[in-house]
Amino acid sequence: MLGSLYGILALLRAGWVLMREGVISALPAEGLPPGPRLAHRLAGLVARRSARRKARSERLSQALNRLGPSYVKLGQFLSTRPDIVGQSLALELGHLQDSVPPFPTAEAIATVEASLGRTIDDLFLTFGEPVGAASIAQVHKARVRTPDGERDVAVKVIRPGVRARFRRELNAFSFIARVMERFVRSSRRLRPVAVVETLAQSTRIEMDLRLEAAASSEMAENIRNDPGFRVPAVDWERTGRDVLTMEWIDGIKMSDVAGVAAAGHDLKALGVNVVQNFLRQSMRDGFFHADMHQGNLFVAPDGAIVAVDLGIVGRLSSDSRRFLAEILYGFIRRDYRRVAEVHFEAGYVPRNQDVLSFAQALRAIGEPIHGQPAETISMGHLLTLLFEVTELFDMRARPELVLLQKTMVVVEGVARSYDPKFNMWEAAEPVVSDYIRGELGPAAKLAEVRDVLEAIVKIGRRLPDYAVGLEVLGKHLPDLVDNGIRINDDSLQELAQDTKAGILFGHIAQWITAIGVAVIAASLLLR
Repeated sequence: MLGSLYGILALLRAGWVLMREGVISALPAEGLPPGPRLAHRLAGLVARRSARRKARSERLSQALNRLGPSYVKLGQFLSTRPDIVGQSLALELGHLQDSVPPFPTAEAIATVEASLGRTIDDLFLTFGEPVGAASIAQVHKARVRTPDGERDVAVKVIRPGVRARFRRELNAFSFIARVMERFVRSSRRLRPVAVVETLAQSTRIEMDLRLEAAASSEMAENIRNDPGFRVPAVDWERTGRDVLTMEWIDGIKMSDVAGVAAAGHDLKALGVNVVQNFLRQSMRDGFFHADMHQGNLFVAPDGAIVAVDLGIVGRLSSDSRRFLAEILYGFIRRDYRRVAEVHFEAGYVPRNQDVLSFAQALRAIGEPIHGQPAETISMGHLLTLLFEVTELFDMRARPELVLLQKTMVVVEGVARSYDPKFNMWEAAEPVVSDYIRGELGPAAKLAEVRDVLEAIVKIGRRLPDYAVGLEVLGKHLPDLVDNGIRINDDSLQELAQDTKAGILFGHIAQWITAIGVAVIAASLLLR
């Protein structure tokens, strides 16, 4: 009850602030019914006079920062969901930055000492003032002594009291989402409750800096052999739930294109580098940096791109990666029927929809693209159009795919800021081709056959146990109905003996599988 009351008050406060900052009056009113149109007009009268002279993105930024850091985080999260807020609003939210002053260094030191159980002088030679602040944490530059000598590090410290505030406001978001799903039927396809749960999970991960450290460590292992791309090394000795210590990056932010050019770096090569490495992460590893805007990317003196702030990462299952590869491959070949079938095979589109009608809608996306110059075609835009069309066929929003699409749009934007004539398909071709050969070629088919045979072996290995179990069940079924479950020692001994037979049968089945795989491999190689 108390949570519902707080949710109602939070909703009323949010509505008032959005009206006062002119956000609601900046939204289009065309097509609204009379009631909402009147409310829209009243919102314009309530708006501050100063707000009326600002662009919608400025009004939105002002309103969300006034509401608090959790609303800023919600706005940043919704920028990854153009399927919910629309492409234009998602782009505006994508530029949303936390407008939060830094908290005192003394509080940061107290947090570090409490989290790591050591004094600041024991941990660091020097610990400087904050060099950057956001709603969840801020960063300090410090210096440490290592066996290899002294070096600079970046120390990320959680903002005091932020967890309690986020927990309270996320509960309010959850209440609002439940009300939407219950009373606004059109919102159910977008699953607002699931969206809030995803935001809550993402925020919980961001507020445990050990998980960000683990994500950075995992990515470092995945990309250790990739050319021209890396992430900062983690100092695990000085990392805890509320503190993350990493290698200090002496580089130029990729937002400073002129500075990168002045340093003598190859701008076109950097554009190709950032796109190819993002695609390797997503398609090869199924684990990608999901916040790769220019502020989180640095160009090191050696020309390598260094990605920081892995608080938001995305994961794709092997099925999702294959789904994306087949979609891209189908669009390239203009095989819209196959692209439609992939959607149905993956279960993304309900079975009650028509495959041929869906293929027709996909053709409406693909054919205009084939008439454009290659350097103007955006892979992210293609996926955006795809999600818009699938809405007509009741495809439910899939957060992991939309997060990938949003990140792809951002990464393409970074590449085109370094090369206005950047050819996305030319840059992506080596990575996508390698993946398609690996996943859809003869080797992949052989792996599929192997997996099927292994599954058959597992089932076959258990068949004797199943048979004995059924026999025992049939023998004792009358007694079981009358008196409940009772298995005597003789039955257990019988099961044990038959299990030995099952092990022998399993070994025989493994040999049969090995021979079968060898025969299939030979037939593929000799074609």
